[in-house]
Amino acid sequence: MLLLAVDTSGKHGSIALARCTPEDACVAIELAPLAGGTFSADLVPQIAALLDRHGFSKVDLGAFAVVSGPGSFTGLRIGLAVIKALAEVLAKPIAAVSLLEALASASHSRGRVVAALDGGRNEVFVGEYEVGDAGTRLIGERLLTRDQWLQSGNHAEIVTPDSTLAEAARAKGWHVEELERPRSDVIARLGWKKIVSGQTISSDALEANYIGRSETELFAKGN
Repeated sequence: MLLLAVDTSGKHGSIALARCTPEDACVAIELAPLAGGTFSADLVPQIAALLDRHGFSKVDLGAFAVVSGPGSFTGLRIGLAVIKALAEVLAKPIAAVSLLEALASASHSRGRVVAALDGGRNEVFVGEYEVGDAGTRLIGERLLTRDQWLQSGNHAEIVTPDSTLAEAARAKGWHVEELERPRSDVIARLGWKKIVSGQTISSDALEANYIGRSETELFAKGN
């Protein structure tokens, strides 16, 4: 089955086309970057070009995985709107993937793992997970001020792609694993696991996960 994965949650994004099997394997055919600031104009043409390069059309797609948050207000809305439309027209399943969950899943650690993302405005998106060989289980996701996060008495592995957060955590004596921000090939694999296990969402129910911020607040502050 062909799966399309999309991430428009950050300053820059990516899309991936992957071939997935019922045995839980999902191998990326191609990963394509998306330039920041161009999502609204380029996302649909880039998806069409990606499919065309490999001799496919949208009707060949069998499933979708998309980052639902946290991240840019505008970016998330664009990515989710495109996936909603494609999934509805094609009547195919969607897996919504938290970027925090993708970070935790990429960790080399096992047990309790805390994924941290810079949320801007001196805030930190924090996701706590139990990571094991069988998968990643959500404990909770929160939006904290940086001071709240650093005073939280953490005793878990910290996973983050943000060097400033990594430095602050190390200064507290916490153990930190600094990873690259997950790309859409990672989102494809994680999304496929959700689809295989029945963790799908309808196009009508698919919404951005802003974790502690209302749409009104995000729109007013331009994040």
